[in-house]
Amino acid sequence: MPNKPDMNPVRAIRTFPSFPIALVVVGKEEKNIIAVSLVHIFSFNPPLIGIGISPCRYSHELLHRYPEFTVNLPSKELVEETLFCGEKSGKEVDKLEETGLTAAAGKMVDVPTLEECPVSFECRKVQNFDTGDHTWFIGEIVSAHVAEGYNRERTLIYWAGEFRTIGELIRGR
Repeated sequence: MPNKPDMNPVRAIRTFPSFPIALVVVGKEEKNIIAVSLVHIFSFNPPLIGIGISPCRYSHELLHRYPEFTVNLPSKELVEETLFCGEKSGKEVDKLEETGLTAAAGKMVDVPTLEECPVSFECRKVQNFDTGDHTWFIGEIVSAHVAEGYNRERTLIYWAGEFRTIGELIRGR
């Protein structure tokens, strides 16, 4: 067995091989896009997806206020837009306008999806709960859209502060 010295748990989390990254849209009158790396499937039947959001984020407030959200998976071509949506606050800037991303009307929810993202999930919030420094918002996927020719190897992932795709570093920090 290899020698495994103790490590600070917060630093050790970075040893996970990868995290998906998603652009989550929330709100109706006031919309926001947030880049989220805490994204996970919570159930296959019914199809439930969870997003972990820090209470200090503007989207946290919006997710408590509105019953629906969309989860959009960006491709590697959207790395700069994804970074922008993760660094800027929707309280201060209109991220749709600043990034040039296109809002497409949801089919089953009153929240837009992002046209440029090859995969979009429309969700209705079914539960939320606090865990440490994040709140998990669980949504039932009520509609899903996948672009023809979608290749999940081009989907953006987040790994230890770096944006990647499978086997390719896209942008480091």
